[in-house]
Amino acid sequence: MRIETIDLDFMETPHTIASFLLLGEGRAALVETGPTTCMESLLGGLKEHGVSPEEVGEVFLTHIHLDHAGASGHLVDVLPNATFYVHEVGYPHMADPSRLLRSASRIYGENMDVLWGEVRPVPEQRMVALKGGERVPAAGGVLEAHYTPGHAYHHLAYLEPDSGALFAGDVGGIRLPGCTYVRPPTPPPEVDIEAWLQSLDLIRALSPASLWPTHFGSYGDVERHLDELERRLEDWSSFVEERMQRGLDRERIAAELEERGNSELRAAGAGDEDLASYELAGAYWMLVDGLMRYVERRHGRPG
Repeated sequence: MRIETIDLDFMETPHTIASFLLLGEGRAALVETGPTTCMESLLGGLKEHGVSPEEVGEVFLTHIHLDHAGASGHLVDVLPNATFYVHEVGYPHMADPSRLLRSASRIYGENMDVLWGEVRPVPEQRMVALKGGERVPAAGGVLEAHYTPGHAYHHLAYLEPDSGALFAGDVGGIRLPGCTYVRPPTPPPEVDIEAWLQSLDLIRALSPASLWPTHFGSYGDVERHLDELERRLEDWSSFVEERMQRGLDRERIAAELEERGNSELRAAGAGDEDLASYELAGAYWMLVDGLMRYVERRHGRPG
């Protein structure tokens, strides 16, 4: 199986959202669809690699957030032979995305359409619900589905056992090409740091040869990458909790985390363009919202 990265050119910005194309003998599969606003780039990527829409037999979704799965309902007609695989908790929200859209609208407000475009349901007969632990045929080979909550309770990572490539969705963090820095994507509503750390341990136990985060690319320094993500998850959640205890509001906490995070990024060699790309992939205000909700839930307060 050959793996190719399709850059979805989200918001006309390269290296922000990826779809991964798996290629076998006359067969193909996708990991992630991206949002509806990126469909032209996705279909262009198939064409560039000589793949007809009819050849795509499987579409694997790490989770149902709109930057990962938002185009699925549109692709049902475009990829007539594709079966869509999703975690069982996310399955009903793909069949009826109304609740998902209400939740996303609370986060993105008037920017919903420009960011994500129209979201359509996926017919149940075109989907398969996974728990984790399954081996699923893909492009003439197989992918192993592994349940990896923390970023979301319906998150799966997929291991291609022959190459050791692990498609990590968001549980593997945000890391952009040319950078070593790993940013935790912690948007509301389902961040769970304890579950996330357990998922990182599971990934370590799988011993992947490479990590393929949707934001963005592939990396071979697996142990270092996971260790940095774990440290930053713990550090950022403590950072936010300490400021909440001092009574700081969300805007102040986000500003202070931005100062801290950008300082870390610059220390890792990032320039201004890198900072802007990381912000597009995971904005500080949104990451703080998720961490604050996590802290409130952990202390028994409504989040």
